[in-house]
Amino acid sequence: GGGIYTKCADVGADLVGKVENDLDEDNIKNAATIADNVGDNVGDVAGMGADLFGSFAESTCACLVVSATSTRIVTESGAIYFPLAISAAGIIVCLLTSFLATHVQSVKDKEQDPNANTATEVETILKWQLGVSTILMTVALYGLAFSFLPDEFTIGNEGDLIPATASSPIYAFASAVSGLWSGLIIGYFTEFYTSHSHTPVREVSHACSTGAATNIIYGLALGYISCIIPTICMAITVYISFKFAGMYGIALGALGILSILAICLTIDGYGPVSDNAGGI
Repeated sequence: GGGIYTKCADVGADLVGKVENDLDEDNIKNAATIADNVGDNVGDVAGMGADLFGSFAESTCACLVVSATSTRIVTESGAIYFPLAISAAGIIVCLLTSFLATHVQSVKDKEQDPNANTATEVETILKWQLGVSTILMTVALYGLAFSFLPDEFTIGNEGDLIPATASSPIYAFASAVSGLWSGLIIGYFTEFYTSHSHTPVREVSHACSTGAATNIIYGLALGYISCIIPTICMAITVYISFKFAGMYGIALGALGILSILAICLTIDGYGPVSDNAGGI
């Protein structure tokens, strides 16, 4: 509720300032710009973070519950903690990846390099962070799967509605890593269809020049097209995960997608934080 309220105030501030009074963005004459800053923080940082970390916790718990249907996992020392180990490893990987932007490949400002294109450098480093964290998490998943899980285990019981599935550490690893890399692909395609640096957004902007009707039609069509690759990625992940480890595999696939959530939220939070810094 609070996020929706502040987002409405955010939009209202823009309408009153820009449309009705012809004021610039974050103009000091528009007192409602404080709603713009608060709306960014509540809606785009706090609200999104609480929602996604809630999903992270729920996926971890779901994986624990499904793993309890395997007698071998329950009786094997530490095997049932495999989902928790994935969550913990994801946090460590994201912490290590964050140093890429602060110590390894930091952005140069105009004072350090007059020819530096700061916007392009920031975008490139954020993309690298997502890719590097995915690679590091892939290595971590392989080690965790063979460290925690028994050589062979069965998910489910005979006579259940969903047939029992025989699995192994390599199959569990494949289930989790399929979700992990699907998340990376979805992230890059989302950036492609929503960034001003690429053709789709520029084409939508160009469609506005012929009126609102073409803008709405083109934007709606582009939205449909942008869902094709993510849908295919999710379908492949579900198929591979269920084939290799049944419902436990699907839970691991979901956990794989969310395993590098911390760095994804850091990247997402860059926008509203920098926007507010500019406004202040």
